[in-house]
Amino acid sequence: MKTKLKKLAEQTIVITGASSGIGLVTARQAAKAGARLVLAARSEDALRQLTQELSEQGCKAIYVVADVSKQADVKRIAREAKQKFGSFDTWVNNAGVSMYGKVADESIDDMRQVFETNFWGLVYGSLEATEHLRHRGGALINVGSVLSDVTAILQTMYSASKHAVKGFTDGLRTELEMEDAPISVTLIQPAAIDTPYPLNAKNYMDKVPQHAPPAYAPETVAEAILKSATSPQRNILVGGAGKLFKGMEEWTPALLDKFMETAFAPMTKSDQADRRNRPSGLYEGAGQLQERGNYPGRTREISTYTKAKLNPAATAAIVAGTGLAVAAIINAFGKNDGNGAAPDHGSEGPGRKSGNKATPTTDKNTDQAATQSSDNVQDTGKGANGDGRASRAGSAEATPGSVRGSVADKSSQSKQSGSKS
Repeated sequence: MKTKLKKLAEQTIVITGASSGIGLVTARQAAKAGARLVLAARSEDALRQLTQELSEQGCKAIYVVADVSKQADVKRIAREAKQKFGSFDTWVNNAGVSMYGKVADESIDDMRQVFETNFWGLVYGSLEATEHLRHRGGALINVGSVLSDVTAILQTMYSASKHAVKGFTDGLRTELEMEDAPISVTLIQPAAIDTPYPLNAKNYMDKVPQHAPPAYAPETVAEAILKSATSPQRNILVGGAGKLFKGMEEWTPALLDKFMETAFAPMTKSDQADRRNRPSGLYEGAGQLQERGNYPGRTREISTYTKAKLNPAATAAIVAGTGLAVAAIINAFGKNDGNGAAPDHGSEGPGRKSGNKATPTTDKNTDQAATQSSDNVQDTGKGANGDGRASRAGSAEATPGSVRGSVADKSSQSKQSGSKS
């Protein structure tokens, strides 16, 4: 059965881990597109403020305070969504936690907690979503990682949990396809994303963790998620660096190991000292409506690789158009007056108009064209997939005026333009 997905403006979307990072940016973009939202995380204060912010923009949204590592909480998310909106069309399993350090130093309890949230929380959400969507159709979107295929040194347990996420998602997808269920199942695999992910992680190192370069904007992941909500996708790798790591894993694994040991590990540690027992988001919510984190370099606001994967038709047209332009240039400059003289460069030709400055076709023009989204989804942040601060259960709906003032997105001031890969 062919899965037909609705436009965003016609959908109700459930997003877990909505209080920071990728989940927060996805919620804001989905609201701008007109979707109804069910926002879940552990931080009630952050969720209340976000719901109020989106309500003031005309979005119909509710929030549910929930810890996805508890199946009862996940069931409540689904129940609240159906009670308020009658149904839901897309479920995004985005909530997640992480931990930095050597495996030998980490406690078994902490290791288990990483899996309780990242793997079992996603399993609980997937079961609720597929049970509801099995007869009505819709999309299940699971946020994995490039570390679903590659293991990052000093993030071993996180990597292992994301490997498990990929195995579960791929298996569930094929089972649903075998029974011809009208459900699209997508695995999103971000590379390093500039979110509060390193800051919210449990840390066993003596330095505050940070992303090794390159890091991409959370908007790149949000765009992939919302694309998958309207157009069935199997999996989407976000960030060209992720493709490189996967290639190294397949073709030069020994070189990748050496790179992890000698380059990646040192770059994972910032210059800022840290203490092992500081509060983290492993057991308690840490989301504070922050989109960006502590990445020290220049965040790549666009992934040309991912844009091309999301818009293959547009990319093919760009490539074809570029090829024609190159051919025209070669043809124009190959002509002569019979005496080997070059053509009159003052005449009109590719990249030139009479009386105007030349505007040749460049890679920059190509990248800009490639970034046009067929869904009109604005680029505006799993990384951390930050949940909230308080881990108590409950649900509520914000009403205009219940929270004074709008939430200022401090992280938006840190956005920089233009870098791509």
